[in-house]
Amino acid sequence: MLKGLDPILNADVLYALRAMGHGDDLIISDTNFPADSVARETVLGEVLRIDRPAAEVVRAVLSVYPIDTFVDDAAARMEVVGEPDTVLPVMEEVQAEVTAAGGPDMMSIERFDFYDRAKRAYAVIQTGERRFYGCFALRKGVIPPEEG
Repeated sequence: MLKGLDPILNADVLYALRAMGHGDDLIISDTNFPADSVARETVLGEVLRIDRPAAEVVRAVLSVYPIDTFVDDAAARMEVVGEPDTVLPVMEEVQAEVTAAGGPDMMSIERFDFYDRAKRAYAVIQTGERRFYGCFALRKGVIPPEEG
């Protein structure tokens, strides 16, 4: 246990988040997402796991991870097949965490386009989220230098 860090952030996740650079994508997926096979194509090459609800994982990640402010697609969600404008409760919960961290409104991405983005990501964290469409992409931003 470390002081000041959310205890659900395990060592493997912290290593990956620290190793990522500006513009790298992080995928946070539900339990139904093909996380292991997709993660094999990412930079990290293996799936990470935090067995908690998606919004809880996003809150923990965003406590240490800046969201990119230079691009329009810094926060995204997998859209419901055939219903691109539908926003499910899991998506609302995650949007609330993104907003609380100063992030933008999430854009929606068609399912197979989301899979393609996920394969190009730095890492995939599979959560314990069992609700459908609990899949999100967060692009890493920068931490500015301290004023001095």
